[in-house]
Amino acid sequence: MRYLSLVLFITLFTNSYAEHQVKAKRPNILVIVADDMGYSDVGCFGGEIATPNIDQLAKEGIKLKNFYNNAKCGPSRASLLTGQYPHKGKLRTGVTFAEVLKTEGYRTIMTGKWHQSPKPTDRGWDRYYGLTDGCCNFWNPGIEAREGEPAPGRKKQKGDKPRMWAIEDKEIAGYVPENKDFYTTDAFTDYAVDRLEEYQEETKPFCLYLAYTAPHYPLHAWASDIKKYKDTYKVGWDVIREKRYQRMKKMGIITNNTLLSKRDEKVSSWSSLTTKEKQEKAHLMAVYAAMVDRMDQGIGRVIAKLKEIGKYDNTLILFMSDNGACAETVDLDVSVPAGGVASYRSLGQEWANASNTPYKKFKATSYEGGVKTPLIACWPNAIKHQEEVITKRAHVIDILPTLMEVAGASYPTTVAGVKKLLPMDGKSMLPILRGENKQPHEYLFWEYGATYKAVLYHNLKLVEDKKSIKGETQQFLYKLDEDDNELKNVIDQYPKEAKKMAAAWNMWWKQDNIPTNSTSKKGNLNFIINEE
Repeated sequence: MRYLSLVLFITLFTNSYAEHQVKAKRPNILVIVADDMGYSDVGCFGGEIATPNIDQLAKEGIKLKNFYNNAKCGPSRASLLTGQYPHKGKLRTGVTFAEVLKTEGYRTIMTGKWHQSPKPTDRGWDRYYGLTDGCCNFWNPGIEAREGEPAPGRKKQKGDKPRMWAIEDKEIAGYVPENKDFYTTDAFTDYAVDRLEEYQEETKPFCLYLAYTAPHYPLHAWASDIKKYKDTYKVGWDVIREKRYQRMKKMGIITNNTLLSKRDEKVSSWSSLTTKEKQEKAHLMAVYAAMVDRMDQGIGRVIAKLKEIGKYDNTLILFMSDNGACAETVDLDVSVPAGGVASYRSLGQEWANASNTPYKKFKATSYEGGVKTPLIACWPNAIKHQEEVITKRAHVIDILPTLMEVAGASYPTTVAGVKKLLPMDGKSMLPILRGENKQPHEYLFWEYGATYKAVLYHNLKLVEDKKSIKGETQQFLYKLDEDDNELKNVIDQYPKEAKKMAAAWNMWWKQDNIPTNSTSKKGNLNFIINEE
């Protein structure tokens, strides 16, 4: 009897110790998201903007060249948080990765752009500081001017409502920081660094979600950062696109067979502009570049802190953008140069076209320029195939299942505040991080406001475009393994495949009552396939 008791004790102790060892090796997690950043903006994806810290993450990790998003800020963040397609109701049907990781004892911290409802501290985060809204003035998110400063330039909303901010669990309508050196990118970085410092002695792992608003409009940046790029963009968008394209080929981001898409049909040639127009346009891109530069500086500070507290090697770091570059023209007063607190300017189609090199179109479309983002994964303790360019496809819905698997967590059956918890749509990318084969998605789907719909099936991508240049609804089928920048429509060559893909899209759309949560109108939900 004593012998059996001893055996039972040893077995229980061994199992408990083994479980403890597994949990002890769980990585810290750092998810970094840029806002409206183009595919080729950062240096390691072909850009001329100085991003040494992001580039170093790529050097010590891997680059996923075929990583997809949902074409717009809010939908991409909903999928990032829940592992579900966004039309299921954003946070109403899914558990957030913070809620999942918290059940495994993770310290959960977030700073930056939320763009969901309810606030982060209601959905799994222990600590939060940032913008719960979509965008804001970088220098002064509020309405009131600080002493000695002009009123903050901002796009007026319906009802002239101020942008929403939150400090921990307290929401603020129109946050006016007392510090005149306040700048959102720096403030988010400061909060991230401070929390890492505060919790450095904790034995539990942490999950830090750092969601920058840069380089989303309005274009605001420090004068010292803008100065670095005052001459860079005087050569114009045509030259910048060509230079990025050539660098991308050398880096292996695109193949030598990949053609550079034509300049967007709504974009003029640089040579056709007046001298004054060139100066104004070059300045816009200089400010945008400065915003990306400052974000990279902030990432460098966070990495330095991780190394200082001895937690860098066992931290899984993911860096991505929420969608392609933004082509919207959102200008409050064009007479006020971009950069300062009183300005409110956006990048526009011309430079957004360059930011998405070599792809066509932009944010809020289902073309590659809207739904493709660079993803960088760095985890020194686990990723051994460093500097590799990964061609396997993945999607933002895959983030939550990835974090769940590396943490050894299980998907819950219920969560507070969610009436109907639906399953994840994503698949873990952990095999990719380990250098193994990942079971690919058979299909990936997109829909944006019934204007752009798309479905990806292996190497075929079907796009329905209601904003085509001809002013009519058109379908395009692209063979991405031969034409990844969508230049050749092969729908007439593959009619059966196109019909099958359209049927799959319709089935996806109807599942889980998706139409009830969409802005699309009923009757506008189906692909129209030419039966001739």
